Amino acid sequence: MRRKITLTVLILITFLLQTTVFQSLEIASVTPNLLLILTTAFGFMRGKKEGLWVGFFCGLSIDLFYGNLFGFYGLLYMYVGYMNGFFCKVFYDEDIKVPMVLVAVSDLAYNFVVYVLQFLLRVRLSFFDYLEHIILPEMVYTMVISIVFYRILFLINRKLTENEMEGQQSPWLRR
Repeated sequence: MRRKITLTVLILITFLLQTTVFQSLEIASVTPNLLLILTTAFGFMRGKKEGLWVGFFCGLSIDLFYGNLFGFYGLLYMYVGYMNGFFCKVFYDEDIKVPMVLVAVSDLAYNFVVYVLQFLLRVRLSFFDYLEHIILPEMVYTMVISIVFYRILFLINRKLTENEMEGQQSPWLRR
């Protein structure tokens, strides 16, 4: 129960940070995708199922406030979280390289799907402009922010896991 409440609060805080504070920290007209970092991190640290649910609720929050097509971002983030869950088996506590690569690949795939489904189908064919001005700068900015943000998420996940392990011990073994 504590994990669900913590994840709900994390999603809300991350959504608020992404839509308020980081909007004013825009560089080259792009902002980092904090919700994607959150989805990628929990998919990577906790597995497919938790990545799927975190992604769904992150995407749903975008759909509720900014989406044109309800469910589009929920589904997209859900897939991102699920796909990152496959890498849970290579999760190492202190390694930052794998999560950064996963964030970069996830951001690239996310923006490519958004381009194809939101722009290409409307016959806006300037893919290389979109790649140069939106996709690559956002990917780099999101990767840089993920260095700090992932560490915070990692510490929160570690604390939640420790609390869950303490709660699973039998009352006879507790001191």
